[in-house]
Amino acid sequence: MQKKSKLAIFGAKKTITTKKTHFTWPQINQSIEKRVIKQLHTNISIYDRSGIFEKFENDYSKYHKIKYSLLCSSGTLAIHSMFVAANLKPGDEVICPAYTFFATVTPLLFTGAIPVLCDCDQNGNISPQEIKKLITKKTKAIIITHMWGIPCQMDKITKICKKNKILLLEDCSHAHGAQFKNKLVGSFGDLAAWSLQGAKIVTGGEGGIMATNNKQYYYRALLLGHYNKRCKQEIPQNHPYYNYAITGMGLKYRAHPLAVAIASEIFKKLDSILNIKNDYAQKMIKTFNKLPGITPPQITNKEKPAWYALTAQYKSNELNNLNLDIFFKALHAEGLKEFDNPSSTKPLNLLTLFQKPENLFPIYKKYKFSYKKNQFPNALKFYKNAIKLPVWTSPKDKLIFKAYMTGLKKVINNYQDLL
Repeated sequence: MQKKSKLAIFGAKKTITTKKTHFTWPQINQSIEKRVIKQLHTNISIYDRSGIFEKFENDYSKYHKIKYSLLCSSGTLAIHSMFVAANLKPGDEVICPAYTFFATVTPLLFTGAIPVLCDCDQNGNISPQEIKKLITKKTKAIIITHMWGIPCQMDKITKICKKNKILLLEDCSHAHGAQFKNKLVGSFGDLAAWSLQGAKIVTGGEGGIMATNNKQYYYRALLLGHYNKRCKQEIPQNHPYYNYAITGMGLKYRAHPLAVAIASEIFKKLDSILNIKNDYAQKMIKTFNKLPGITPPQITNKEKPAWYALTAQYKSNELNNLNLDIFFKALHAEGLKEFDNPSSTKPLNLLTLFQKPENLFPIYKKYKFSYKKNQFPNALKFYKNAIKLPVWTSPKDKLIFKAYMTGLKKVINNYQDLL
């Protein structure tokens, strides 16, 4: 008689049966509620650099030791602000990560510059070795993403940029408070951007922030999306840009004060949040290292990740080539619904926009670029084998975390039943 399986997918008891949410972020507490209500009765639209905008930007700049910070209505628009601030022009080449969320790169298409996609390293971050191969006389900038909160290889990347006199732009949307060699991400490049979107470590529900030490870049970013009062307040009257202060470039990228109120309360506690997340991440990595079939990110003593999420790699060869879809079905059957293969974050060359951009952006009929689905093998491999888990944020989450590790062990220890 065949031995009965212990796995829930075959009818055994689930590891987790609670219907409560397994991961909640942000955790709305009384301090956030009070701050939002206070702001609600102060103002709900700020036209200049004052009030909660001024305080948050000052605090953000001080934390990162950067001169200028600029709140925007989304991380995507903060990234667009970087590209416009850098004065990128049609035909300029910008080296971009092939593996990232698409909003790291899509705002570039509004400038007419050419995204030159670059393959990734073992953690899904842009590869310095591959960057070197792509530099030409037309290369004006490199944008990097600190994927899933793990810092890129900043020593090598900054060296490449300095040697070739290339601008360095950082997308830190996943990496609030992450460090490389004890230096905060976002403070390495010429420009940096963060998302304050709902799931991000510092969040306002929606929002973004751009930062730079270069006042000319800052003024251009102001003109892009913060016209009239703020431009008139901050751009000197004797500066050539001041003549455009009333209209700017005609767009409005202002953040919402209520979103900034939420973000400001979370930002106050960023370091303590990161300490808790790091504790969970280290326990997760320790568990993964003891199990076949799953390899955690490779972290050295140079990196101090923010752990927006922990994205491991599935090793099917260690589980007798068990199909990843079946592996996920078994995890989900155990009630481990937070295990995820992040399908919207994929190699950009798989997206139609990067295969046929000219249908939406006619300028690329002249400045042609196109990528094929079989390019960037490292990015494709990382994407296809990605297993993502949230990294919990409260000591109260210990029980649910323990249940996830127990359920993972259960599935892997009984994987042969799935073959």
